[in-house]
Amino acid sequence: MGVGVNTNLKSTYEELLDRAREVSDLNSAAAVLSWDQSTYMPPGGAPARARQIALLQQLAHQRATDPALGHLLDRLEQEAADWDPDSDQAAMIRVARHDYERAVRIPSDFVAEFAAHTSHSYQVWTQARPANDFTAVRPLLERTLELSRRYADFFPGYDHPADPLIAETDLGMTVATIRPLFAELRAFLTPLVQAIVARPAADDSCLHQHYPEADQWAFGEKIIRDYGYDFNRGRQDKTHHPFMTRFSAGDCRITTRVYEDYVASALFSTLHEAGHALYELGIAPEYDATPLGHGTSAGVHESQSRLWENVVGRSRGFWEHYYPQLQAVFPTQLGNVPLDTFVRAINKVKPSLIRVEADEVTYNLHVIIRFELECALLEGSATIEQLPQLWRRMYADSLGVEPPDDRNGVLQDVHWFAGPIGGSFQGYTLGNILAGQFYAAALTAHPTIPAEISRGRFDTLHTWLRENIYRHGRKYTTAQLVERITGGPIRLAPYQEYLTRKYSALYDL
Repeated sequence: MGVGVNTNLKSTYEELLDRAREVSDLNSAAAVLSWDQSTYMPPGGAPARARQIALLQQLAHQRATDPALGHLLDRLEQEAADWDPDSDQAAMIRVARHDYERAVRIPSDFVAEFAAHTSHSYQVWTQARPANDFTAVRPLLERTLELSRRYADFFPGYDHPADPLIAETDLGMTVATIRPLFAELRAFLTPLVQAIVARPAADDSCLHQHYPEADQWAFGEKIIRDYGYDFNRGRQDKTHHPFMTRFSAGDCRITTRVYEDYVASALFSTLHEAGHALYELGIAPEYDATPLGHGTSAGVHESQSRLWENVVGRSRGFWEHYYPQLQAVFPTQLGNVPLDTFVRAINKVKPSLIRVEADEVTYNLHVIIRFELECALLEGSATIEQLPQLWRRMYADSLGVEPPDDRNGVLQDVHWFAGPIGGSFQGYTLGNILAGQFYAAALTAHPTIPAEISRGRFDTLHTWLRENIYRHGRKYTTAQLVERITGGPIRLAPYQEYLTRKYSALYDL
């Protein structure tokens, strides 16, 4: 607590924390129900589950917008004017005020309506995607677009209807700031992809054999335990679309999906979601159930999942340690496959249809397509009816491939079927860019990290990330965090250098 804080002020501040815990607990209860819906709930539970989640989110929103909370923040801001602005308490009040001012703009009835709709939409999507049935979700997606526009309308003054939705997940970023960054990245990626595709293709046939699910599962869990994922505070389960969810500082779960004919999917999904979980589990314990008790933004969060999945998990040094162990688990499939062949296989660059299975080099092109589609839908230059056709055309133009059906096209991502249209995808590419910056900073501080990774040791990297990123939660904005760590703004150069160095070596460019 800051110097000179009196008992009255302590009492007021504690009241703020008590109110925050109520909101957090209600949202966490809704998250438990959502996790269950995505893992074990029988399909027959869907109608009731939509109602239950909607009620909990409505109750949380009502508490988050209670006028008494606004008056409490007014008192705290006046009485705590002499606090150190970098203190936890000052940050708590600042973030609580931001959350309150956003929440009071949204009617609680709308919160319940949107939660019930997206819960129902998700359940329909789980059946529509394998059935390749866009018509089943089209009316629901049209309703989602309508609700997303209504949400944006609660926040007048933005230049683009996507901006309020982006602010929800990546505060400080807008369409106007993202588009030039993405354009610069696309201009870098396009010739790199062309140069790689012109080289002999990597042979990834070793990945497409029969790999029993139980063995895949156990191997993935072994690695994330080595990373530092604490199974006393987490678990992994199967789902349709992998995700991480946090219920509390002591309960942060991940999910994956397993294909027995493709070993890379579950493995790298596990590493990816574990990266998210390491972030949440590394937040300062005293922030639990407070406005600071989550990751700072979608982009920073994604930087951690992509760092642990790709920068670490697809590096040659990593597999110098783990490949003999993987060969021991799958001797028939991999016993005669050299390390170099395997490393090239898991880093194979090939324009493809599925974002979550895409290689590092083409991945961001998938994201940019989705970002532009979101913007077009929200601004009215595209319709839901046109979406499958637009999707095919943009894939043909950007990646040179065209989905043969909607299952591998517009139906592949869960985001628009379980949440708003807008604010969903830009964080993935921002995360890649930030992962490059953060990892470069970590190597500057600890040049031995790559050598440690090649011995299956991750303590130095994990500790650096925890001290510089994880423990702060939402105390700093993305821009402030990047400035603290790198001494400047978000920059493409470290990520570009990482991709150029890695894939020039792999493809002899």
